[in-house]
Amino acid sequence: MTSMTKEAPAGLWPALQSRFGHAAPLLLLSLLLAVLTLTVGGRAARAELGPALVTPGEMQSGALLFRANEKGRYVEAPRLGTDVDLTVSGPTARAHVTQVFQNPTDQWVEAVYVYPLPEDGAVDTLKMVVGDRVITGDIAAREEARRTYEAAKQAGQTAGLVEEERPNLFTTSVANVGPGETVLIQIEYQETVHQSGDRFSLRVPLVVAPRYNPAPVRQSVDFQPGQGGWGQATTDPVRDRDRITPPVLDPRGSAPVNPVTLKVRLQAGFPLGEVVSANHAVDIETQGPDSRMVTMKGPVPANRDFELSWAPAAGAAPSVGLFRERVAGEDYLLAFVTPPALQQAEDKRPRDVVFVIDNSGSMGGASMDQAKSSLLYALGRLSPTDRFNVVRFDDTLDVLFPDVVPADAEHVGQARSFVSALEASGGTEMVPAMQAALTDHGTEGASRLRQVVFLTDGAIGNERQLFDTIAGMRGRSRVFMVGIGSAPNSFLMSRAAELGRGTFTQIGAPEQVQERMRTLFEKLESPVVTNLSASFSAGAADATPETLPDLYRGEPVVLAAKLAALSGTIEVKGMIGDRPWIVTLPVAQAAKGEGLSKLWARRKIANAEVAQTLGQIGPEQADQRILALALQHHLVTRLTSLVAVDKTPRRPDGAVLSRNDIPLNLPAGWDFDKVFGAKPKPEFRQAGLLLPAAARADTPAASKPVPVEDVVLPQTATDAELRIIAGLMLLLAGLTVFACGRRSTGGRT
Repeated sequence: MTSMTKEAPAGLWPALQSRFGHAAPLLLLSLLLAVLTLTVGGRAARAELGPALVTPGEMQSGALLFRANEKGRYVEAPRLGTDVDLTVSGPTARAHVTQVFQNPTDQWVEAVYVYPLPEDGAVDTLKMVVGDRVITGDIAAREEARRTYEAAKQAGQTAGLVEEERPNLFTTSVANVGPGETVLIQIEYQETVHQSGDRFSLRVPLVVAPRYNPAPVRQSVDFQPGQGGWGQATTDPVRDRDRITPPVLDPRGSAPVNPVTLKVRLQAGFPLGEVVSANHAVDIETQGPDSRMVTMKGPVPANRDFELSWAPAAGAAPSVGLFRERVAGEDYLLAFVTPPALQQAEDKRPRDVVFVIDNSGSMGGASMDQAKSSLLYALGRLSPTDRFNVVRFDDTLDVLFPDVVPADAEHVGQARSFVSALEASGGTEMVPAMQAALTDHGTEGASRLRQVVFLTDGAIGNERQLFDTIAGMRGRSRVFMVGIGSAPNSFLMSRAAELGRGTFTQIGAPEQVQERMRTLFEKLESPVVTNLSASFSAGAADATPETLPDLYRGEPVVLAAKLAALSGTIEVKGMIGDRPWIVTLPVAQAAKGEGLSKLWARRKIANAEVAQTLGQIGPEQADQRILALALQHHLVTRLTSLVAVDKTPRRPDGAVLSRNDIPLNLPAGWDFDKVFGAKPKPEFRQAGLLLPAAARADTPAASKPVPVEDVVLPQTATDAELRIIAGLMLLLAGLTVFACGRRSTGGRT
């Protein structure tokens, strides 16, 4: 074999060996020991001095940073990840929402996070995992739960608190999360599956949209010397504005936070056809004729709602459903009945339609395009016998015509030009727009239908003012809410439609405009099922709703009841146009259901809120009903909260507890400047930077849903230093063996 001489390879070790010969291993050992000393010693010094101050360029992985001083230094903030695990069992769904709070700082922190849930969800369970301990939450009156939480926080105990700000908006607070520690909060809720025609669906809200809160109304007079006068009075339409306006990240300077994983175990109870995820990429695994496993491809950032819909296989569409549950010695029932769609039945009465379009700043971007496309489509569906008007609003208001005008080519053309020219800007003063739409100058009475079609994202905090307006002014009008965008305020939409005796339609993407507006107009043009009633042959039943609402094409009668006995029949009857309709359900043949008692109680609570808005009961009576139902059925409401406390004090005496309000993503499709202005308002200012990646696979959110009881987490800091030390020692050993081998061979290759 021919001997060859190779050039010395470039690199640290060859250079050391060439320069120092056999002393090179000893020199390298000294260098590595110095690195270890600096790494561990630096960490210890930072632990004594407080949280590590860094610059964005020093971060090697995704991290949310809060500005610590004016010299461009930041402190890493608590991280949040979310895992959602849903099981659909026929007409109901059970959800486990696991929120993972990770504290990468050297301080003890309190993490506070605002998050959405379905507006009709019955939130009944809270579990907190600290280390290897699982603490189950208790239900209590809201003020009592807050006192328990604050006492635990002051005592150094880890505690979790879940509070309702709105039926679809909640706050989780977690106190005394230690340095380097991870705490899990798991919330469970029950909800009904939604049905429209032959399609069934559920929606999982994943982000809270920033809400416009009207300024308080201030009244004052000047006091003249020596004269009496009135004092200053303040009326705030959003008294809890501070609790529903969390910080929001500007996506131009911050990558998304709160990575989400989600899985749905779909057990429809009938042979399935199409299963569709409208907003997210998913994997769908068939597990049987009526079962699917749906897994979101992720993690994904929490910046748009998840929507899943499914349809029965051809010829398998159910028209009735009857389910029962026995809890604490009492029987509960849930019934679904879909009236037949009589093709020959049409409502021949001419219509007066008032369209209202929201062009406020929150509608900027994709939402404005969807709203304009929806309204232009609606204008094209008007018939020659219809009359119409158009109202547009932000923090100002324009009504296109003095009153409703004929839907002829000239007026429709003017309306098209008006709508096409709209741009999004300004605040969201929704109440004056609703007042304008409900102002009725007509004298025709029942000879003409009066319908209000309201297109908005519903991003306001003064929902109660809007509800009071509808209740007081609805008259003969019916209100149809059209939710626009990736994260609409579905509580406002559904409650406004209920009070306005209309329906709620959601349009989350441009490709949904034509199909969903067509479905809406089929409802507007079809006869309403009226004079609905339900009777129980076996005796008294506590049913909800007490008075069944009118229904539109494809909508089912949904009846929840607590029964004296599971026997006899339920008779549901009404009028479809001018034709009578009746159906009888045998109670004894009801199938076993899950969570029906919770759903019944949640509906009774919502009924109490509606009855108060309509002036049927007073505030004190409504509060008494709500509190009694919530405590009995272990539900979170505006009057009750869930609180969990680890009994062992953990935060050392003298250790400071700092609060961190975890910021939210801006909903997908929103324009930050349109909402907050070119320079964000102080209450919404940018919270920091997330560098360098968006939702990473190694974020706190688990890749698979894991039962909270099976999770075991470290109670103190991570083992990062041990891993670094072990890695460096292995590196040193390898280099030493390599060096010795080269000496024994004389450097030959």
